[in-house]
Amino acid sequence: MSTGVAGLDEILSGGLVSERSYMVRGQAGSGKTILSFHFLQQGVDEGETALFINLEEDVRDLKANAAALGFDTDAIEFLDLSPSADVFVEDESYEVFEPAEVERDPLTEEIVEGVTAVDPDRVVVDPLTQLRFLLSDDYQFRKQVVGFMRFLKDREATVLFTVQNTASLPTDDLEFITDGTIRLDAAEYGKTVSVPKFRGSPTQSGDHAYRVTDAGVEVYPALQPGQRDGDAEFEQISSGIPEVDELLHGGIERGTVTIVSGPTGVGKTTLSTQFMKEAAGRGERSVIYLFEENRGTFLARSRAVNIPVDEMLERGTLQVNEVEALEQSPQEFARMVRDEVEERDADIVMIDGISGYRLTLRGDEDMMLQQMHALGRYLKNTGVTGIFIDETRNVTGEFQATMGNISYLADNIVFLRHLEVEGELRKAIGVLKKRTSDFERTIREFKITEHGISVGEPMSQLRGILSGTPEVVDRESKRDDCDS
Repeated sequence: MSTGVAGLDEILSGGLVSERSYMVRGQAGSGKTILSFHFLQQGVDEGETALFINLEEDVRDLKANAAALGFDTDAIEFLDLSPSADVFVEDESYEVFEPAEVERDPLTEEIVEGVTAVDPDRVVVDPLTQLRFLLSDDYQFRKQVVGFMRFLKDREATVLFTVQNTASLPTDDLEFITDGTIRLDAAEYGKTVSVPKFRGSPTQSGDHAYRVTDAGVEVYPALQPGQRDGDAEFEQISSGIPEVDELLHGGIERGTVTIVSGPTGVGKTTLSTQFMKEAAGRGERSVIYLFEENRGTFLARSRAVNIPVDEMLERGTLQVNEVEALEQSPQEFARMVRDEVEERDADIVMIDGISGYRLTLRGDEDMMLQQMHALGRYLKNTGVTGIFIDETRNVTGEFQATMGNISYLADNIVFLRHLEVEGELRKAIGVLKKRTSDFERTIREFKITEHGISVGEPMSQLRGILSGTPEVVDRESKRDDCDS
């Protein structure tokens, strides 16, 4: 049974199990009621009868707020049981749905009559915890809830009830009563949804993201890498630059993850885009996510170095997405990537860069590594080539392959380096790692000109290149050292 929220259905492996009860737990303002309206609206759309039992908010306000989000409140039945001073206090020892009590308790009679008249397929009770304030003790509350859920189940209804957890009034005891729990929480990077309990069906574990929008609740499941279909035969992807391909012994392999690292301004993005230029010539589609640069600057810079980005965009072989990291959760970004891969057949995905992506996690380093690992595995398992741009801190001086201990994520690491040689600023390129084949272990000069990228012969005349301030080796001395 669909919840009406596609992302939540995905987490629940399809949706809810019918004729069972489920708890939606969260703080005030977390979106519990909105999620409940999605559940009822989905029932209406499928020709089912939907009932909203209101125990707190004024029903007129409830309808107005729901209608503003696009829900069809005219098609949903409402049973308004908003509490007042004399409601549920005449007899604090009753049991909600015992026949003898139905005869003499006005509110219980109203509930039974309302449910019987509507005969709903889907029921929302919002919030169930309101009943706790109207009973003498926790035992009576739990007893009432069990009776309430049993009554609705006997009517073959599927129930969603909301609870608001507080320090003084916890709701942990209700988890033993319900068939499943949907928990709405908040993390540093945004709102999260999890399903700690669900009877009758597997679910995706962990924290997923959600957002409350003008259209209701949107849920973004955490990325599931899945399994690779069989043993893939690695096909090499050329950069279009013979010397770079020589360094990589033919190029990078399709379905692998490559980290291109180096300090600011050294040419990481330009080199990575070169692979996409060649892919476009084969009719393949590439997607770039810009975390640290705006789209206009990227396009202008690419044009200036002879990369035909306008033609690629027009032909649909390139998509450039500017991402505002502080407005995205990692799960939202993962959904963007999945849409490009699964719905629009992306062949290459480039993330520029990892430092900007880290901001989506608000500095949580451990989670950043987990998310990057999941993203890398997902791309590889779907046969998509991933290129991650990693900016290292030192312009010259001590060499750093990558920042943040992410080198283990990569199948290939290509590094770029600024050099100071005899008072002149130059650049170098080399390969540090390649899992699927051997690679050239020399370091070559790297240039970016108006005609594109130029890579020279191995810089064998320099010593100490990785220090950033290499020394020129005297060839005669070097020959003498070799002879000796």
